[in-house]
Amino acid sequence: MGLIRWALTLVHLFIVVLLLATSLNAYIGPKTLGYLNLLSLAFPILLIVHLALTLVWILLWKKRALVFLISSLFFLLPTQRIVNYSSASEQLGDIKVLTFNTKNGTHSKDDSQSGVKDYIESQNADVILLQEDHTKFDFLTKVADGGTQLLTKHKILHHEILITDGSNSHAFYADIEINGTVVRVVNIYLQPFQLQKSMIRPTGDASVDQQKAKRLVYRLIPTFKAHQSQVSQIRSTIDNSPYPVIIGGDFNSVPNSWEYFHLVEGLKDPFLKVGHGSATSFHDYKFPIRIDYLFHSEPLKALSYKVDRTVKLSDHFPVIATFNFSTN
Repeated sequence: MGLIRWALTLVHLFIVVLLLATSLNAYIGPKTLGYLNLLSLAFPILLIVHLALTLVWILLWKKRALVFLISSLFFLLPTQRIVNYSSASEQLGDIKVLTFNTKNGTHSKDDSQSGVKDYIESQNADVILLQEDHTKFDFLTKVADGGTQLLTKHKILHHEILITDGSNSHAFYADIEINGTVVRVVNIYLQPFQLQKSMIRPTGDASVDQQKAKRLVYRLIPTFKAHQSQVSQIRSTIDNSPYPVIIGGDFNSVPNSWEYFHLVEGLKDPFLKVGHGSATSFHDYKFPIRIDYLFHSEPLKALSYKVDRTVKLSDHFPVIATFNFSTN
């Protein structure tokens, strides 16, 4: 029995090391060590196993439980990027922004474009960021690059395409005058993984599943590396902006990944401040995956952040945030 406990302890220590290693994504890019970014995908599973084993040590009344409980403190912020329970402000915002990968409404059995259009119109947002969408909107000013669109009822002063490498990724920015203040809004759709459920679903045959896992890794790593190049093209626009910045879209990257750390750098993730519940935005795989985001710079202040789970038009949920211009 003692041997089993020590084996479990070693397993538990290894899991803690893997969880801690996800923080290295802030420093080591996928082009240097692509496998490190895989840990960010596994973070929820690793965390659940860590908490379950910690509970086992508590029930067994082992001193090591205290060590593992203390180690859990290091995972509070990484977990908060996925699940949070802050309160939104009841104050009315100066800017309402919505981002939504509509998948062209193909997830819905209804009239896809009509459903998307009706939903967008009902939100009355100041800025709408759409990905994988070709819905025609005649009532708003827009910037478009492929299926990536920015819609606004305000004046667009300038816009520029940021990614021109011919890939399936898109990014551009628009400087928009909103109530007398100019804001730079960046719409981002990083390289998709082009995954299908059959590539992930276990078959029950160990040899087949092993081959599927290898093929999956071979698909993920090159995409991570492509993301690093794409983020580099986007960062200069954020860093050199003369205006407050809002970035949003489908980053095809989870929290605690290299992409997350380097896109949020110098910005704020409003979910940490005013988010409530789960930030999961991609729901087709029945696994907690947050890949759709809205970040902002100062002096903007986030008042609310919502993942709208009532909308079934896509395999993504819309993400909506409101902001004020802070005077502090």
